Amino acid sequence: MAVPKRKTTPSRRGKRRAADALKKPTYIESADSGELHRPHHIDLASGMYRGKQILTPKGD
Repeated sequence: MAVPKRKTTPSRRGKRRAADALKKPTYIESADSGELHRPHHIDLASGMYRGKQILTPKGD
């Protein structure tokens, strides 16, 4: 069984765990509808993606 040779210091442990923090998801405002949506995703309110109509608008 592998056993560490030295104790991991609190600062080294903290540096490793620094990437574990959760970040809030990013939202951008659509240019044509003004709705918020995730970047690189289809805007479900208008059905547009990168200036092209992909889906029919929802709820019309």
